[in-house]
Amino acid sequence: MAREPTIRSDDSDDGAREPQPDQRATRSRESDDELRPSQLDDVIGQAAVVERIRILLQAAEKRGDPLGHLLMDGPPGLGKTTLAMVIPRELGTDFQITAGPSLSAPKDLLPYLTNASEGSVLFIDEIHRMPPAVEEFIYPAMEDFRVDITLGEGLNARTINMKLQPFTVIGATTRSGMLTAPLRDRFVSREHLSFYSLDELATIVCRSAARLNTEIADDAAIEIAQRSRGTPRKANNWLRWARDFADARSDGVISLPVAQAALKMKGVDSIGLEETDRRYMETIMTVFSGGPAGVQAIAHTMNLPADTLEDEVEPFLLREGLLQRTPRGRTLTLKAYAHLGCTSPETPDGDHAQSED
Repeated sequence: MAREPTIRSDDSDDGAREPQPDQRATRSRESDDELRPSQLDDVIGQAAVVERIRILLQAAEKRGDPLGHLLMDGPPGLGKTTLAMVIPRELGTDFQITAGPSLSAPKDLLPYLTNASEGSVLFIDEIHRMPPAVEEFIYPAMEDFRVDITLGEGLNARTINMKLQPFTVIGATTRSGMLTAPLRDRFVSREHLSFYSLDELATIVCRSAARLNTEIADDAAIEIAQRSRGTPRKANNWLRWARDFADARSDGVISLPVAQAALKMKGVDSIGLEETDRRYMETIMTVFSGGPAGVQAIAHTMNLPADTLEDEVEPFLLREGLLQRTPRGRTLTLKAYAHLGCTSPETPDGDHAQSED
């Protein structure tokens, strides 16, 4: 029988110097843990990915070998950390958690490598944000299960090869293109997580509501799912808000009217657009005559960083067909005008167009 794994994260206190994680990531992980499944059979969605992982686990167990290194990529909130935490439970092995931004130097990674037991799992979130020095330090650990430690300097320097127990690295990234080829190639398997269907999200909302001891109507669960952008994390966040709203303004039951009122107060519309998303679209429509407009010009007009628009606002608008990125800049689509309840203007002439930055 598989034993319950020991889970060690960055905030453990065992006497060794442990790197501290990004506080926002820690809070997010703590709030998500109570809603996460504990085994593969409980995972909703990502059916093809789950089945392939199941095959990897079964094969490793039959051979008695550690699981091969696994890389998972995809947009935030789709379950990369959830799957990473399920795998060691299925294997009955120990589990360590860290994140790329917290590994500023090789010495920050060393405690995790030396504490790794045979067959254990080391999960590195945001692995694309590891510095080059740390990335090079982990190469021999992943390939040969050893680390090279240099003692001294200059002519007196010597290198010690320390053997490690065979273990598994599971990496998660939202920006797979930022991974270097040498690091990417050291992962035996790679899985891409895609967005969830409406039915899958509604099922997740209902299950999460049960775990939160909250009563929710089926149509309210569907309403929350429709506004969650295909992302379980956002669905659970809206569920928590609807629960608070129901407890404060109603009888504690999340009915359809309660869910709609709660999400309206949050500024979330029928397809999941939030206030910043609509302000972005309205800025292009009113200030730049519908586009094309450069992202830097839009960012200055909205008084927001350009990378915030590119990373947090534009991906969903592009996926929903509300925005186009052209060589000259960003342009709203007819669907965007229809969603905002406005009439599309004629194609602007060159005098009004703002070129891409």
